[in-house]
Amino acid sequence: MPEPIGGLKSIQAKIVYPVLARRAGIEGKVFVRAYVDETGSVTRAEVIKGIGLGCDEAALDAVLNTKFNPGKQRGKPIKVQVVIPISFKQ
Repeated sequence: MPEPIGGLKSIQAKIVYPVLARRAGIEGKVFVRAYVDETGSVTRAEVIKGIGLGCDEAALDAVLNTKFNPGKQRGKPIKVQVVIPISFKQ
């Protein structure tokens, strides 16, 4: 399985908590499916479970701007998809 360089903490650090969501007290997890190529770049990402008020977009943005260690099969890098939970908590 591919792993974000720096771990999940590196993705969490890139999150910009939307002002509207913060004011409304929105908390929870956004689940993002990321498609990672052989070089570790995210080629596409989609929210599979969101919480709204801009949090979904913030999570997508953070995942799309993250570099991964690529997934491997028999020692060779391969394209793979992974689901990443992104937490929003005040």
